[in-house]
Amino acid sequence: MSDIPPPPRVRVTGPPRHTTRRTPLPRAREIDAATPVGEIYLGSLLREQARLAARILAVLFGVLGSVPLVFHLWPALAAHRVVGVPVAWWVLGVLAYPFLLLLGWAYVRRAERNERDFAALVDVVAEEP
Repeated sequence: MSDIPPPPRVRVTGPPRHTTRRTPLPRAREIDAATPVGEIYLGSLLREQARLAARILAVLFGVLGSVPLVFHLWPALAAHRVVGVPVAWWVLGVLAYPFLLLLGWAYVRRAERNERDFAALVDVVAEEP
């Protein structure tokens, strides 16, 4: 045969399958590392979300919880019928659901706003020297 050496072997591979890991942002490091500052930030968000949930539940129990009391105090109202169905059934069986949807929508909207405010607060604090 010939004296020419064979070409070196070449490894054929596909595109890289791993991605480079990004280092967490400085604001996230405080929270991820559970530093005292991160605990304060996270605690403030959790307290605000808990207050929001308490307010929504208070409205829910205040409105829907008062319906039986209203019908107990004014029995003539409970005796009324609309399309052959007692008013109490209309209120608790039909009107309660749009009210629950409204409360749910208000809760989600406000909770997202709390999270945006929290992220903005952490961004502003992280940018300070």
